[in-house]
Amino acid sequence: MKKLNVAVLFGGKSAEHEVSLQSAKNIIEAMDKNKYNPVLIGIDKQGKWMLREKTYFLLDSGDLKLIKLNKASDSVTILPQSREIINFSNPGNRQTVDVVFPVLHGPFGEDGTVQGLLKLADIPFVGSGVLGSAVSMDKDVAKRLLRDAKIPIPEFLVFKDTDRIDFKNIVKKIGLPFFIKPANLGSSVGISKVKNAKEFKKAITEAFQYDRKILAEEYIEGREIECSILGNDNPIASVPGEVIVNGEFYSYEAKYINENGAVLEVPAKLDKKTVKKIQDLAVKTFKTLSCEGLGRVDFFLRDNKDIFVSEVNTIPGFTKISMYPKLWEVSGISYPKLIDKLISLAIEKFNKDKKLKTER
Repeated sequence: MKKLNVAVLFGGKSAEHEVSLQSAKNIIEAMDKNKYNPVLIGIDKQGKWMLREKTYFLLDSGDLKLIKLNKASDSVTILPQSREIINFSNPGNRQTVDVVFPVLHGPFGEDGTVQGLLKLADIPFVGSGVLGSAVSMDKDVAKRLLRDAKIPIPEFLVFKDTDRIDFKNIVKKIGLPFFIKPANLGSSVGISKVKNAKEFKKAITEAFQYDRKILAEEYIEGREIECSILGNDNPIASVPGEVIVNGEFYSYEAKYINENGAVLEVPAKLDKKTVKKIQDLAVKTFKTLSCEGLGRVDFFLRDNKDIFVSEVNTIPGFTKISMYPKLWEVSGISYPKLIDKLISLAIEKFNKDKKLKTER
């Protein structure tokens, strides 16, 4: 059986660049080399695409504070409609790609931009399409869609960088403390927990560094629960896991840098009724936002009774401590099998879309 050439896209123009490098490293290591030939395409912070040498594509790969792309590589691009990678240094040396596995967290990768490029290029790719990626990335739009679908979410307010933002008005509407978040970012980058007016000013400044639209979100005191989703038309949910945070909230440092920042309890200690309710809500959320392939739905559980959807990640982390693969492993799907399934789902979705008429 012929091996599939799987282009792994990683890095990118995002504050989550370093997380992407770690995720890609794990995916490439776990990929079944008897079935797949990984083609490594690293995108630097300026957006330049480069073909990477498999044996030495990262520097300081064991330290998220220092990890970076090895820039000693050739610049490349994907030629639309041909599925070919063109090497600018040697245009005659072309490599065909069968499927793309985007491991690009945050803007310019998880927000529909790369998905649109790959769709135009007529290449199968892992994960949600343009719509599901875009609406899930934008916390404002996602929350409005979830609210319309009667899915419970925390109260929130939205502000643009041209708006007058009044601290007292926010407190009156959603209480104190509350969170300030960039609308289009993940991995808790740019997020602050606000307890007073002084912290509020600092939080606003921080969030607007990453986006021109921000959210003020109600603080839900309770447990942080996460559930992984897998599938296209008939997605399934993993067992839920719990994030037990040793701090104010599940920050970027707690997720990726400070090994004592949080404890992941997999599976979460929940009764069967609550597990079923979370799984059903996770699938409903995934479908409501037009997601496909994979996703991780995050929840708040208040008083072990009230469940609120926090957000959806359409390209969740795949680092060694990431919840998405951990939950599937406990649910009976190993890391290599999970990658295998995701690639199969990408090809299945592509083949179904190809059957649609494009002319009358």
